Amino acid sequence: MNNNISNLLMVFNTSLAPIVWGSTYIVTTELLPIDSPLMASTLRALPAGLLLLLLSPGMPKGNWWSKLTLLATLNIGVFFYCLFKAAYYLPGGTAALLMSCQPLLVIILSALILKTNINRSQVAAFILGTIGIALLVLKSSIALNWQGLMAGLGAVLSMAMGLVLTKKWQKPDDMSLLNFTGWQLALGGTILLPFTLVQEGIPNSLTGINIIGYAYLSLVGGVLGYLLWFRGLEKLPAVTMSFLGFFSSLSACLLGWLILDQSLNTLQLTGALAILGAIYLSTKQSTKPSRSPEITKVTCTNNQTISIEK
Repeated sequence: MNNNISNLLMVFNTSLAPIVWGSTYIVTTELLPIDSPLMASTLRALPAGLLLLLLSPGMPKGNWWSKLTLLATLNIGVFFYCLFKAAYYLPGGTAALLMSCQPLLVIILSALILKTNINRSQVAAFILGTIGIALLVLKSSIALNWQGLMAGLGAVLSMAMGLVLTKKWQKPDDMSLLNFTGWQLALGGTILLPFTLVQEGIPNSLTGINIIGYAYLSLVGGVLGYLLWFRGLEKLPAVTMSFLGFFSSLSACLLGWLILDQSLNTLQLTGALAILGAIYLSTKQSTKPSRSPEITKVTCTNNQTISIEK
């Protein structure tokens, strides 16, 4: 019972990260300067990473430099840029719901990289999710920008690969969670910085609203969100983690409905329900409790006893 309660608490705490991230869309469109996805990505990652490294100093060892650089590129650099690009070009609810196809990609990548099995429920989830995404983005009453759609898909691919590789490599035993998270944010922000300076440059001026928006994304979305996320990834299966990402969609849709008066038509709502059903099917097997193996003891002729797992 205590173990079940602990798992539920871990799921609840981890789900707070995507709930917070769901506000990224409304913060981007309402509080940040117009059309500056690279600046938003860099300021969300780099200050947060440097703050965490200041609180928990330490250097990666050996091949962890290359591993952390790749993870930072996928989890932070490419993902942040594509996420903010999608937020600028798509309605918040649509961009967030597009991200909800991520569990289907995680199932496939987990089978290829983590050698997990794909069952019939997951295959059905893939088909159902594909139909749901088609209904969501192809039959919209809102003129969807193809740049936004491509950016949204890029964000999905990047985060799915980053999630599976993070699960495969885990955190080094001699590295704290703060340090592990800080290096990814700092490296990701450093990778983004030269592209930001070349393509967008330094803003001529920032309003108080802009500063509040950047501070929120860095401290709440970056520091708090990724500490909760990577802590959960240590304990929970990759597919379960990708399922929790759906809370980002729900959060973004709720905020868009409450604050921006956004709405979804019937076909889009049908697509959203199909995606929800797909995610349920794809995670049903991973949330089942594992069965304890049966142990059979056999006594040999030399009076030695061996145990056989069934």
